[in-house]
Amino acid sequence: MAAPLLPREDSVGQFTRARAPKTAEIIATSIRKRIVSRELKEGDTLPSEVELMHQFAVSRPTLREAFRVLETESLISIRRGSRGGARVMAPSLSVAGRYVGLLLQMAGTTVGEIYEARAYIEPIAAGLLAARRTPGDIDALTKTVDEMSALAPALQDKVAAAMVSWSRLSWDFHAYLMEHCGNRVLAIQWGVLRDVTETHMDTEVARTWDLPKSRETQRKTVHSYAKLVKLIEAGDREAAEQHWTTHMQVSAKILAGGAQSKAIVDLFD
Repeated sequence: MAAPLLPREDSVGQFTRARAPKTAEIIATSIRKRIVSRELKEGDTLPSEVELMHQFAVSRPTLREAFRVLETESLISIRRGSRGGARVMAPSLSVAGRYVGLLLQMAGTTVGEIYEARAYIEPIAAGLLAARRTPGDIDALTKTVDEMSALAPALQDKVAAAMVSWSRLSWDFHAYLMEHCGNRVLAIQWGVLRDVTETHMDTEVARTWDLPKSRETQRKTVHSYAKLVKLIEAGDREAAEQHWTTHMQVSAKILAGGAQSKAIVDLFD
């Protein structure tokens, strides 16, 4: 038998009674729809409280309750004072990522699971980019690889600032693959994992950057990036996906190997 479509509030005989939404929730839904449909754009100011109270035929406390809902979702910001009011904010991946990160941590998600997920989704994006690449994509990826290669002498001399730059460029390379693969769902899925992954990567790089084996890892990484760019440029979707699968599996062993793979993600470490 199919599961009930509505949440159970209480039962009367064979029927269930669904909770009626509060007036504030209805108002919040109405404004939210206008924001996500882009009828209201980022930076727009909502009508005054008096106008909205009249429009929705509600009291000020009810309207402010709706505002609190939207403010919690980071869809509006409230400024107090004579020139204040509710200003529209665009939905942010960083907000979603923070919330997802909390859910992952509360669920006991391990660092190894995060890298395992990335090892599945990034190769798909690499293949898609190979199939849909533009000259601008090749230029952007090549520029990142060249900048990373140029840092080799400074890395050899163990210049800390060079390692920070190298790490940022490496992250930019991964971000470009995901954000330009042409699939918004993959890009958003990766985006919500970004804060969790970035925090761990920064910690791991800071811990190991001056070890002798890191120089060889950095050299191999740049070589792997350059190979992927060539495969993307050639439009070889299958080879790009296979190469990036291997790359991500090796990276996962390096960045989240051993005991670290069992460690619970921690946003507050």
